[in-house]
Amino acid sequence: MAARGVAGVHPAGLGKAGSMRLSNYLFFREGCEAALAFYTECGFGSVALLVRHGGGPMQGKVMHASFTGSGVHFFASDNHDAEPMRGSAMMFELTDRAQTDQLFRRLAVDGRITTPLGVQPWGDYYGKLTDRFGVQWMFNCTDPG
Repeated sequence: MAARGVAGVHPAGLGKAGSMRLSNYLFFREGCEAALAFYTECGFGSVALLVRHGGGPMQGKVMHASFTGSGVHFFASDNHDAEPMRGSAMMFELTDRAQTDQLFRRLAVDGRITTPLGVQPWGDYYGKLTDRFGVQWMFNCTDPG
């Protein structure tokens, strides 16, 4: 079946010039800074940029943050009207089972494991959890062990 697109938009992307990347943005009602510190402790990156609100009811809270690591990049902030994450998850795609186990264990501290790590019908080593901040994380490792 041939690819179909919106009139004037190339089916493989938004035209041929420039580049595009889809990034995730995590919103927290409060606790963004604590969440980013926890993710840093878990060992998959660090805060590359953090800007605070300068005044008003959100004074001192995180207005915008960028978090980066090896193969990891997302944004985050505190937002008074943030809604709980539903229908979305952050997903690690890994090739090393020991690293998968380690990251999963670290993120699960004070969180809730919804799918324990295990070999799945599609052949990969997979698990899912919701961390202590309400963020859902999926782990898929192509090395089933």
